[in-house]
Amino acid sequence: MMKEVRFVCRELDCGNPVAESGMPLLEDGKRRVILGGCYGNESSVRQCDIVRGGPGGCNGRTYHHVTCSESVRLVGGAGLCSGRVEVKSNQSWASVCEADFDRQDAEVVCGELGCGAPAALQGGLYGEGEGQTWDKEFQCKGKESLLLDCDTSDRENNTCLPGNAVGLTCSEPDDVRLVGGGSRCAGGVVWYDQGEWRTVGAEDWDVAAVVCRQLGCGSTVSVLLGDTTRAFRLSCYGSESSLRECSRSYDLSPGLTVICSESVRLVDGAGLCSGRVEVKSNQSWASVCEADFDRQDAEVVCGEFGCGAPAALQGGLYGEGEGQTWDKEFQCKGKESLLLDCDTSDRKHNTCLPGNAVGLTCSEPDDVRLMGGGSRCAGEVEWYDQGEWRTVGADDRDQRDVAAVVCRQLGCGSTVSVLPGNTTRGKNIICSGSEPSLRDCYRMYDLLPGLTVICSDLLVQPDIYLTDPMGGVSRGHQGPEMFRGYNFTITCSTQPQYPGGSFLLTFTGSNRTQPAVNHSAAFLFPAADDSHQGNYSCVYDNYVFSHNFSSESELLSLTITASPLPAFIIRHVVVLLILLTSITTIYLYYKPTRRQKRVNRVSSMDLYVNAMEMVSLSSRAEAGPGEERAAQGTE
Repeated sequence: MMKEVRFVCRELDCGNPVAESGMPLLEDGKRRVILGGCYGNESSVRQCDIVRGGPGGCNGRTYHHVTCSESVRLVGGAGLCSGRVEVKSNQSWASVCEADFDRQDAEVVCGELGCGAPAALQGGLYGEGEGQTWDKEFQCKGKESLLLDCDTSDRENNTCLPGNAVGLTCSEPDDVRLVGGGSRCAGGVVWYDQGEWRTVGAEDWDVAAVVCRQLGCGSTVSVLLGDTTRAFRLSCYGSESSLRECSRSYDLSPGLTVICSESVRLVDGAGLCSGRVEVKSNQSWASVCEADFDRQDAEVVCGEFGCGAPAALQGGLYGEGEGQTWDKEFQCKGKESLLLDCDTSDRKHNTCLPGNAVGLTCSEPDDVRLMGGGSRCAGEVEWYDQGEWRTVGADDRDQRDVAAVVCRQLGCGSTVSVLPGNTTRGKNIICSGSEPSLRDCYRMYDLLPGLTVICSDLLVQPDIYLTDPMGGVSRGHQGPEMFRGYNFTITCSTQPQYPGGSFLLTFTGSNRTQPAVNHSAAFLFPAADDSHQGNYSCVYDNYVFSHNFSSESELLSLTITASPLPAFIIRHVVVLLILLTSITTIYLYYKPTRRQKRVNRVSSMDLYVNAMEMVSLSSRAEAGPGEERAAQGTE
C-alpha cells in the first residue's frame, strides 16, 4: 500500500509520504476510492488499478490516513529513505546542488522523512533532476524538524555543474526488532509506531523477508506464529527495504516470530531457495568465489534455509555482488547446521575473477502434496507448516494461481483443472502464479474451502520390455538383438493408479493398440525380420477426472540380426540327433534272440523307416516354402 500512498503524495504535489496508517472506516455514507496495483513507474494514481467503494469498501474496516512531507522529497531511490534531494520552489520541484547541502542539512531531511541517520551523501548518486536547481545554500544546525525551517544564504556559485545534484541515502530507522529469540536476528517481531512498540502480526514470508533485510540479518529461515493474538497487522510485497513501506491496518492477528539466517543469504534469486551466496563480514555482505565453495558447503546452506538438496551450483549464476569478496575457503563436511559452523582455510587464490561469484539453486523442500486423487499429481492440496500438514484453501480468483504453483513445485506439469476440496477449513494462500513454491506465496489467517488440483503429468511413466523365445527380458534404449525368424513379445505396463485405459505401441512402420488388462498389454510378433528393427515406445492413455491423459515410456531400441547358422541347417541337425537317439533307444530296449534276428531286423528296419518319415514330415512342416522346394530338389 505504501506505493499507492506515495502516488497520492505525488498527485497532490506534496513530496514524499511521511506517515501512513489505517484508520477506522467512518460510517458517514461517503464513497471512497481503494487503490491497488501500482508498480512504481506510473505518473499518476489514475494509471493504477482503482476500485470505488462505499462504507463497505476497504474490507469494511479501515481506510488510510496519509501525511506527506509537503516541501522536500527524495526521488529515484530504492525506498522512502533514499533518492535525489528536491525541494519545492514556486510550486515546482528543484534539485539541490551538492555544494549547497552538507551533512547537517541531510540529518534534518532524514529526520523529517522519519528515517535514520544519513548513510551516504554525494552528487549524482541518484541522477540529475529535469527541472531547475535550488538557488540557495542551506545552513541547518541539524536539530530542525523541517528542512524549510533551516536558515539559508545566497549561493556562492551561480551554477551547478552536471553530476552535482545531491543524492542522499538515509539509514533505515531503528523501528523494528526481534525479541525473545536469544538473538537480534530471531524472535517475535515488534515495531515502533506512534510512540510505542507494537507486536506485528502476519502469516507472511514477505513480511519476514523485509524484517530480516531491514535488520541486516540475511535471509529468512523460518516463520512461526507468535503467542499473542492481538498483533498490529502488516502486509508487504517482500521487496520493501523496511516495514515503513508496507501496508498497515488495525486488524488483529497472531503475532509473527521470525528466524533469520544472520550470517548467510541468497540474493537475486527467483525465490527463497536460490540466489547469489553472500556471507556477513565485518557488518557488511560479501559474495563468495566459486573456487572457495563446493557441494558440501552448498548442502549446509540449503539446509540452513530449510530448502531441499542443491540442484545447481555455478559461478555467475545470479550475477556479481557489488561489495567485497569473502576472503576464506569453506571446508564444510555437509552435516553442519550453519555455514559459519564450518571450518575455513585461507584462499588459494588472491583474487576472484569476474563471473565467479557463486550462485546456488536449492531444490524446493518436500512440503506440499496432493492427497486422495490416486496420483502424486492429483488430489487435495496439503502444505507442511509449523510441524503439521494443513489443508490449503484459496479464494475463487486465486485458485488457478495457487494450483499453478503447486503443479510447478511438484514437477507435475501444468494445471488441468481446479475443483472444490472436501474441507471448509483450508489455510488461505494467495499466489501470483509465478512463484516456485507455496513458501513464496502470501498466507493469511482466515480459513477458506480447500481445493483439489489436477496436473497434466497425472499418469506415471509406463514401462516397456521385450521377451525373447527363451524367456529373456530386455529393457532400455540400448535394447536387445533379435535373430531373424524368431518370435518375440513386447509388453507395456503401468502402475495400478486408475482402472481401464489402453496402450498404443508405436514403432517404425505402424502402430498397434490394445486395451490395458491388469494394467498391461502384450504385443506378439511371430517372426522377426528387418521391418521390425527400430525404436519402440508405449503410450498409456486413460480418461479420468473428465479429461484425457497420456504418458509415454522410454524408448526401446531393437536390432534384427542374422542367425549364426541358417535355420534349415539347425533343423536338420536337430533331426539327426533325434534319429540317433531313437535308434539307440530301440537297440537297448529290444534284445533279440538268434531265432528272431531276421524278424527283429525287419522290425528294426520298419521302425527306422517310420522314424525317418516322421522326421521328414516334421522338417517340411517347419521349413518355409523356399526351403521345402530346395529340399525336394535335393531329393
